[in-house]
Amino acid sequence: QVQLVESGGGLVQAGGSLRLSCAASDSTFSWRVMGWFRQAPGKEREFVAAVHWSGGPPNYADSVKGRFTISRDNAKNAVYLQMNSLKPDDTAVYYCAANQPFREISTNNDEYDIWGQGTQVTVSS
Repeated sequence: QVQLVESGGGLVQAGGSLRLSCAASDSTFSWRVMGWFRQAPGKEREFVAAVHWSGGPPNYADSVKGRFTISRDNAKNAVYLQMNSLKPDDTAVYYCAANQPFREISTNNDEYDIWGQGTQVTVSS
């Protein structure tokens, strides 16, 4: 079973940047769509971004387009989320997720089978 470990969260002022990292425990990572989701207090978990295992164009939620960039390094079994121009509304626990090998990108969190423990991102105004 693949395990995912996120890092890079923290407290930042509005307009600032953070880079989240997610490390996977085995090489099947290379064949999996990887996604980032977030959950704010009192809200449902929502899709943020996903990147295909083949390196095709990523998919972003409208709320983060132009500000966030997802990327992956299959040699390091890692996926990243570069977050720029952060807003207080971006405050949430951010989760890395993986779906089964050779699936297509999905924005539906039910399509993802493996989840990290989450990392807190807090943006102050």
